[in-house]
Amino acid sequence: MDSQVKALDTPATHSVARKSAPTFAKGRRSFFEYIDLGVTAANDERMRVQITKGKTGMVQPTGWHYHVCEGQFVYMTQGWLELEFADGLCRLEEGDSVYIPGGLPHNEIRTSDDMQLLEMYVPAKMETVACDAPG
Repeated sequence: MDSQVKALDTPATHSVARKSAPTFAKGRRSFFEYIDLGVTAANDERMRVQITKGKTGMVQPTGWHYHVCEGQFVYMTQGWLELEFADGLCRLEEGDSVYIPGGLPHNEIRTSDDMQLLEMYVPAKMETVACDAPG
């Protein structure tokens, strides 16, 4: 084994997710639909990868919050999403991505009705904590 690669305490396995048989999962927001891509079970909950789809466009912002995690990566596959950070508004459209470090306050403002994104975060189980808007 390459000396740069650390052996895992728990052996990982491969995982295949099929578009024809999606595994829906409970998520943080009721106005989104979440499809688990099977990565969490295959890597002993070290990372989660999912598709998040808008059921309808967002009707109100989520409110300022941050996630207790190492980081979260979002890649837009369809539609658009507007986020707010301390330094201003960020609109992501199809093909755009954003990395949000754990603990960084943000606010999801609105989405298109057809919003769909690929989301990855480490670790698989992360907490969402409400917070005040940055000053």
